[in-house]
Order: sequence, then C-alpha cells, then structure tokens
Amino acid sequence: MQGTIIKGIAGFYYVLSGDEVYQCKARGKFKNQQILPMVGDQVVMEKREDGDSVIQEILPRKNSFIRPPIANVDCLVVVIAAADPEPNLTLLDRFLAMAEYHQTQAILCVNKMDLATEETRQQLYEIYGDLYPLVFVCGLTGNGLDELQQMVAGKRCAFSGPSGVGKSTILGRILPREQIETGEISEKTKRGKHTTRHVEIFRAGENTLLYDTPGFTSFEVLEAEEDELSQCYPEMLPLMNQCRYDNCRHLNEPGCAVIEAVEGGRIHSSRYRSYSGQLQEIRQRPRYQKGKKS
Repeated sequence: MQGTIIKGIAGFYYVLSGDEVYQCKARGKFKNQQILPMVGDQVVMEKREDGDSVIQEILPRKNSFIRPPIANVDCLVVVIAAADPEPNLTLLDRFLAMAEYHQTQAILCVNKMDLATEETRQQLYEIYGDLYPLVFVCGLTGNGLDELQQMVAGKRCAFSGPSGVGKSTILGRILPREQIETGEISEKTKRGKHTTRHVEIFRAGENTLLYDTPGFTSFEVLEAEEDELSQCYPEMLPLMNQCRYDNCRHLNEPGCAVIEAVEGGRIHSSRYRSYSGQLQEIRQRPRYQKGKKS
C-alpha cells in the first residue's frame, strides 16, 4: 500500500492511504541509513495483522526541509502578524530565503489585520508586493481567507512562520471540522500557551493538503552556502552578471550592481540588511572559521 505520512509522534508515523489513516513504525534500515521519515513523505507500507503497519520504503522526495522537518511541499505559506507581535522582517526573510533555496513557491500571509495600521500594510506592500503573492487576512473574523483558500487549492502547502502569529487559528477557519489545538497568546511572551508542537497534515479538499507546523522564534537558513545565498533573494538575480567581479558577495566590493541597486532604491534596504546579516552568520559557521585558520 502507498500513502502519505501526515504525522509523526514518539516513533510512530500516521499514514493516510485513501480515506484511512494507519499507525506505522519505520523499518530499522532507515535508522541504520540515517534516513528520517518526514511528514509529507510518500511511502510504501505493509499492513500487519497485529495492528501496527510498517513503512517499507520512502519514495523519492520532490524536496525536503530541515526545519520544519517536512517533505514534498508545493508551496510555503509564510504567516506573520500585522501586530501583536509586530512583524519581524528579518525572520520573515529567512523563511522566504528557505523557500527560494528549495525552489518552492512562497505566499506571504499577513494575519491580524484587525490590529494593523495602514502604514504597516503599505510598508509590507512596498517591500514584498513585487516579489511574492501577498494576502491580508484576519483569522478571528475570517476576512481574506477566501482569497487564501483559492491560492492554496490543489496544492500541498505548509503553513510556517514565527510563534504566536495565528497559523493554527487560520487553519481552524479553513478546516472547521478539524480539531487544531490553539490557545491564548501570553501577553508577556507573545507566544502560544497551547500552540502546535508537531507537524501535521490536514486534508482540505480532494487534492489539497495543508501542513501545520510549530512556530519558531529564530533559525538559520541551514543549508545555504555563502555563494548560494544571493540566489535566495529574487530581486538580486537579474543583477548577478552585472557586478564587476564574478565572485561578488555584494557586501562592500567596488562595482557591485546589487549595492548600486540598494542605493538607488531598486532593492529595498530592509531586504538587503537581511541578506547581509545572513551572509555574516554563514561566515561564522565552524567550517568557515576552520577554513580561515588552515
């Protein structure tokens, strides 16, 4: 039998095959081969008479992410809040860069628009409107969710983003019959008291699968290397061949087309700050520091 892993908890994997969900264990060979089954994996499983089924094979992946640990994603829906908590654009750009690195479509979903100022809306349009599909919603009232549902229809979409922005509340609106655990937001920490703690896939129509993922307060674009990061910023791509030096890193090199575009307002300074900050973090990784000393 073939199916899709929709949840993994405490060594058990729950596989959707047809309209049935099977509790499975993974064969020992995966651990020996250092292969971790991921939510979203297409698998071949064997149904056993003792109740638990066994995952025999993991089919080739379209893509996979380290954090959150998911596979075979068509689209990454990056959710931020317009307020409470205030948008963290540096963290947002990390999510978007992660999607670009995996060549995955990204949608920017701005929640809590009932709390937003017009200035916030305009700022987000100014920075991201020409780069990514942008949708403004209110998870509490449902405003804007029809447009979001049209965007994700027929796709395998992972909802991801910082903690406390209301991803599970949005999914609870889109999937009214599903029991998605949500809770009050702590006024002190701005994080959910009972927010999502594991990745889970919910079916939202015949060909639509939505991944609910834990919220993060920070993370790195772990897989991108120094010479790959600029490719994760689509506004930089048309300028790559216009720099004076082929190996330009767009920090302080003379004749850099990217820096000229930032100074001329064609690349937003907020996006450039995110890029340069991530590049410096990549250079601080142990293997880069080791290479400098050798």
